[in-house]
Amino acid sequence: MNDLPTIDDLWRFLPWGFALTVAVETPVLVIGLSRRHSLGRRLFCGMWLTACSYPIVVLVLPPLVWSRFGELPYVVTAELVAVGLEVLLFWLAFGPRGGERMGAVPSALARDLAAIVAANAASFLLGEALTAAGVW
Repeated sequence: MNDLPTIDDLWRFLPWGFALTVAVETPVLVIGLSRRHSLGRRLFCGMWLTACSYPIVVLVLPPLVWSRFGELPYVVTAELVAVGLEVLLFWLAFGPRGGERMGAVPSALARDLAAIVAANAASFLLGEALTAAGVW
């Protein structure tokens, strides 16, 4: 996709891209999130975080950024928005709570946030590889 995709193209791409993103990011989160999270929560995060960020990346940002500034600024903006939003949501949902011992939480939370960044990097790299191969 070197040219700006149409809104119809974006809607057609959304379910496939979402499914692939969840398939790539969820295993990274299952392995990478700290032990303070159950397997169920790790699996939930694989779906939930992508469900919150992906529609913005695929449907909102192309007309706002790609159409005005080009593909590279869109890609950079989309990745920063996705990671930033997912980290923020995770922090709000699972960050330190009142009464928790602060000694153990920061290292676990740092690991959690690094896992989110790694999951996004993995899906980004696969998407770039598939784009380069002409899959989409």
